[in-house]
Amino acid sequence: MAAAAASGEASSVPGSPVCLLVLGMAGSGKTALVQRLTAHLHGKGCPPYVINLDPAVRELPFPANIDIRDTVKYKEVMKQYGLGPNGGIVTSLNLFATRFDQVMKFIEKRQAASQYVLIDTPGQIEVFTWSASGTIITEALASSFPSVVVYVMDTSRSTNPVTFMSNMLYACSILYKTKLPFIVAMNKTDIIDHSFAVEWMQDFEAFQDALNQEATYVSNLTRSMSLVLDEFYNSLKVVGVSAVQGTGLDEFFEHVSKAVDEYEREYRPEYERLRKKLGRVRSQQQQEQLERLQHDMSPAAGESHPPRSGSSVESLLGPSALILTRGALGEEEQEGDQDSDTDDINHQVTEESHEGPAFQNFLQEARRRYPARSSQ
Repeated sequence: MAAAAASGEASSVPGSPVCLLVLGMAGSGKTALVQRLTAHLHGKGCPPYVINLDPAVRELPFPANIDIRDTVKYKEVMKQYGLGPNGGIVTSLNLFATRFDQVMKFIEKRQAASQYVLIDTPGQIEVFTWSASGTIITEALASSFPSVVVYVMDTSRSTNPVTFMSNMLYACSILYKTKLPFIVAMNKTDIIDHSFAVEWMQDFEAFQDALNQEATYVSNLTRSMSLVLDEFYNSLKVVGVSAVQGTGLDEFFEHVSKAVDEYEREYRPEYERLRKKLGRVRSQQQQEQLERLQHDMSPAAGESHPPRSGSSVESLLGPSALILTRGALGEEEQEGDQDSDTDDINHQVTEESHEGPAFQNFLQEARRRYPARSSQ
């Protein structure tokens, strides 16, 4: 990764795209929400730049400008490193993170045409939030563009106060881990309205009444935790949305606008201050972190699962062998040959045909299923 991307040498400027990092538990509806946001923004004549970071997803319901699956062979990673599904996802993200400077270049080239960058993350939330690659990707984006974390919560599964508190504790931990503006998107309001959750956050006694129906040790712990999170609730941006019906999106983008103001007011000055004070040290530390990551990914590092007999020559060359077009091309070739950019949609064609047949079919299907909501 380029030192500038890793250390935050670049700073956001007026007109920079807003990066929305969509996180959430498995089944919360992250991908469905990204699909709905994509259709909503296209309907507004503001096409977003979409990035998929889930190497194990079978099919994407939206057109992605950059798809990690076009760059890293997930099943090949599992096979050559002797890993299971979760280990394969972590390793694939690590491999992708070592080349994330190239992703930053593509975002920069498109910042005049795309107001938003939507980033869909793996279903295993801990894979992204607590991994070195997740930190590298998040900090690279946040140091160059206004970045907002969108925590997607399954409202229908949070009617139990203990489950609700578990979600809030996880959200709180991610907030302090990423140190970025934070929005909780309470999804699936088409199944159940999120007003009960908002009441629990605003009225301590209402939450205690709900907990009184539980007489377990966990409920006692949850009661104590609710006091701890009181200040967290006060500054938290919460919005109810439905990825299926498309409701709540206007309010969602109002919160995004406030989060961007918060980023510019509080987070960007802090990044700049740290860059001036600790820039060289921070750059060196992050470069060492990247080098350790690359070393850990190399079969020559002496891992417990050496390449299997009969492995291809590429398996002996280290992580870059598993990187396809982007990783194999030199910078000069990437800059000069747009046809070789297989991960990125041809944006000139995109502007003329609205993402081509794939997106036209997707948009027509969305309008057919949700005619009243598609233009909201």
